[in-house]
Amino acid sequence: MILLIAVAVGLISGLVRAKISGNHMRMVDVRYLWIVLVAYIPQFFTFYFLPTQNLIHDNWVPFILVTSQALLIIFVWINRKTEGFWLLGLGLLCNFTAIVLNGGLMPIMPETLHRMFPSGIDSALEIGKRVGLGKDILLIKEEITLWFLGDIFTLPPWMCYPLAFSFGDIFLSIGAFWLLFELGRPQKNPQEVSL
Repeated sequence: MILLIAVAVGLISGLVRAKISGNHMRMVDVRYLWIVLVAYIPQFFTFYFLPTQNLIHDNWVPFILVTSQALLIIFVWINRKTEGFWLLGLGLLCNFTAIVLNGGLMPIMPETLHRMFPSGIDSALEIGKRVGLGKDILLIKEEITLWFLGDIFTLPPWMCYPLAFSFGDIFLSIGAFWLLFELGRPQKNPQEVSL
């Protein structure tokens, strides 16, 4: 969610920047973009597509998430010289580390869930188990390896949207914003293609 907000704000900011400078949006040379698609498709069917969420056994979920994250890290490494990609890489590395060191799922503490749902959460949630059909595993702070890399932040209550996110998500969002904002930068040479 915060990544989607960053993408939207970054794209709008890049368009405004290009318009103010009297230029077109620049095209960035991003290599091997197909890796993102290959990495995202398993996540889509595992976490976001309702008809298939229940079909994928919990034992497969950590493998899918870790493999997907590893592919995204490879993609970012290939494109590391592009604006914003080093922040995208830092965010992915933070999330990947938290996920791998905590059994293949992103750790979340009961306190974070209580901040997300102040009126109460499902009593069926168990410590050490996956939270619903998502990417999180519910663990107490003492059981989490590098707890500060887990989903420890929540949106302010006035936003009325239950969401937990991590330092990695923050870095990913800043990197995505920066990349899209830089697309509005004035062109420096004739080889850059306009949209």
